[in-house]
Amino acid sequence: MRHIYTLIFYCALPFVLLRLYWRGVKAVDYRRRWRERLGFYASTPVRNVVWFHCVSVGEAEAAFSLIGLLQSEHPGQRFLVTTTTPTGSARVRAVLADRVEHVYLPYDLPAVLVRFFAHFRPKMAIFMEKEIWPNLFAMCAEQEVPLFVINARLSARSAPAYQKISWLIKPALACVDQIATQTEEDKRRFIEIGAMPERVTVLGNLKFDLAIDDSLLAAGRAMRRQLFAGRFVWIAASTHHGEESLLLPVYQRLKQRIPELLLLIAPRHPERFRQVEQLCADQGLDAVMRSESLPVSEVTDVYIADSMGELKMLYAAADVAFVGGSLVPVGGHNVLEPALAGVPILFGPEMFNFKEIAQRLLAEQGALQCDEPMVLAEAVLRIRGDEDFRNKMAAKAKAFVLRNQGATRRTADMLTQALRR
Repeated sequence: MRHIYTLIFYCALPFVLLRLYWRGVKAVDYRRRWRERLGFYASTPVRNVVWFHCVSVGEAEAAFSLIGLLQSEHPGQRFLVTTTTPTGSARVRAVLADRVEHVYLPYDLPAVLVRFFAHFRPKMAIFMEKEIWPNLFAMCAEQEVPLFVINARLSARSAPAYQKISWLIKPALACVDQIATQTEEDKRRFIEIGAMPERVTVLGNLKFDLAIDDSLLAAGRAMRRQLFAGRFVWIAASTHHGEESLLLPVYQRLKQRIPELLLLIAPRHPERFRQVEQLCADQGLDAVMRSESLPVSEVTDVYIADSMGELKMLYAAADVAFVGGSLVPVGGHNVLEPALAGVPILFGPEMFNFKEIAQRLLAEQGALQCDEPMVLAEAVLRIRGDEDFRNKMAAKAKAFVLRNQGATRRTADMLTQALRR
């Protein structure tokens, strides 16, 4: 049955490439290095790599500590990191630089994969979260490359879709040596879609093990003193299309109650930076782009962070954080970064990608969930008006993160055992 999937993929390839080019109209990085997705590389071959695949920024951020730990414990071992998105690629290059090889993930087609495997000859493949590629997984098995899916998660929304194509998914999962899930619930769902029970174990969530350098926190606080002096800063982080149009009216209503309020927007995708700026202009709001290095004056309403890789620092510059992707059906984003930065956390109803973390954080009283924009306004007012509540909320969130760390060490031990074998 995998042959049918492959035939369909080959037929769809011209349209896939056309879509890549079309996305490159707004985000030019999608048009660059497209040959890598077909298995053609300008670099000389690198053999016997430990290969990590991280789809985009979130998965890469979760993997960085693990990769660093393995590098320190296996000096001389070469590492390869693949991503799917340009934003993920940029983050890998910014954090890991020349300490790893880096290319885009090849398309899941046999001819493409043959070129990829010939160029890198991976000795181990490690996929983050829930990436399942039938041909790639089969080639790992054929070439006796140990394959792991780590930090694995599978939401209640995604599981039924995988079950509908069990004829494709179950053989792919049979090629995996070990699946390390975030929770018992994830373990159960992976088994339901076809994973062998003896190959699924719970090791926890790598994202709890993130760290924020003291220098980043200091830079954020300095930014707050120097650029946002006298302002109450509300950051809307990792926002998606449709969210800013909901948040800007909330800001305008809050501004009447909090005259010193400043809305700091950090869109998730760089191709939307100018769109958000135009949306602010359309609503009569004065917006400043970070890249323009202009001062924030008393009349500035919105500060747009048109930059990548600065979110941790920006959290430290804020008084309250709304984590985006949660007012629209995207599934939310990482709420642990603002928790470690010590800023109170708000998010919307659509948190299915972080359901377990969100529920536990709410139970710890370390965050507030706002089902609609006006509830969000009430939450900001409460945090602004009650310093004791604000401080306790932030402290509980940070304590929650620190209590749940350790997955990186457990996952590293599992991978090290396989490397030694």
